[in-house]
Amino acid sequence: MPYLIIVTILWAFSFSLIGQYLAAQVDSDFAVLLRVLIATAVFLPFTVWRGLPQRLAGGFWLAGALQFGITYLCLYRSFAVLTVPEVLLFTVLTPIYVTLLDDALSRRLNRWALLAAAVAVGGGIVIRFQPLQGEYLLGFLLLQLANFTFAAGQVLCRRLLQNYPQQLPLHRYFGHFFLGALLVALPSFLLFGNPAKLPHSTIQWSVLVYMGLFATALGMYWWVKGSAQVSAGTLAIMNELHVPAGLLVNVLIWNHHANLQRLALGGAVILASLWLNRLGRAQSV
Repeated sequence: MPYLIIVTILWAFSFSLIGQYLAAQVDSDFAVLLRVLIATAVFLPFTVWRGLPQRLAGGFWLAGALQFGITYLCLYRSFAVLTVPEVLLFTVLTPIYVTLLDDALSRRLNRWALLAAAVAVGGGIVIRFQPLQGEYLLGFLLLQLANFTFAAGQVLCRRLLQNYPQQLPLHRYFGHFFLGALLVALPSFLLFGNPAKLPHSTIQWSVLVYMGLFATALGMYWWVKGSAQVSAGTLAIMNELHVPAGLLVNVLIWNHHANLQRLALGGAVILASLWLNRLGRAQSV
């Protein structure tokens, strides 16, 4: 779990950074492509090409295309029609997708994990719910696709690491993940990108480099590594912690208004869901 907590802190900055410096200013396809290129450059020198099980390598390509490629293309596009609070609200369903996908692959229904994920979603809604305005249906659909592909990539990576244990450390073959993401990000930029909206300021370039190195390269690596060390229920709940963490970043750095009572109440509900998940695991043993 320490890996997941560290990444949650890293990703807590992402929503605000995108909303503050990139949304409606920098082409979304270029932003995603640059993050993938930076992350690929970090891991490519270590990447092993021979000796890996074909399903493991292919699975990481597929997971990268899902969990980063499709997810982040949809996420960035959603900022064009949604506010940051609405984006945060619509991402609270990710734990449900994680739990349902893992159960479907296991051909079972873990009611405790599903209940814990639902409680975590409830905590996220307590924190972030507010009346919706404007044309938000497209944004909602984009984010549900992003939630689903992000959950699918996590579940896939977790199962690949469990089913194909390797003596090689993860960083020796994690480059395949970002090569899969590149298969989606590069064609998307070539087809839909707007060269007139490339970054034009030092701070925009700096934000993209930071997100490429830390939120993307290290963040995805640690998240995948941590996902194999926890239960599916815990992984689902950890997907919900970005909501209170992201709001704290807004309050502490950008001084955006936030209802601290709702933040505390929702955070307590999310933490309670972790206890509920642990209780369910203990009773199933």
